[in-house]
Amino acid sequence: MGEYDIKHHPSEIRYVSAEKRLEVTFEDGQHFSLPAELLRVESPSAEVQGHGPSQKQIVPARKHVGILAIEPVGSYAVRIKFDDLHDTGIYSWDYLYKLGERKEEFWQEYLQNLEARGLSREPPSRG
Repeated sequence: MGEYDIKHHPSEIRYVSAEKRLEVTFEDGQHFSLPAELLRVESPSAEVQGHGPSQKQIVPARKHVGILAIEPVGSYAVRIKFDDLHDTGIYSWDYLYKLGERKEEFWQEYLQNLEARGLSREPPSRG
């Protein structure tokens, strides 16, 4: 992915830690509010995405995940470090835009995949 292939460029990226969501405004005026949980479970890393749609991993128990750091990668992406120590996802501007545009679709698919596997968004309780 070259820096010149990017269609969407953000004008502002802001993490609201109290609400655990990333606020992204793009130059075309689009604004998206992306929960850290959604960003984590849709991480573009090979660890989550595998090497094709059939290998995608379902990541349960991330309801309370937060973001520790957001680091620029060139002028086309950011690396997001989560507080569950996942930090291999490189989120291009276009990927963030797609997540924003299709947030409900990604979210419903995630919830359906969890349910189909008997998994939960809640972390296991420590008793």
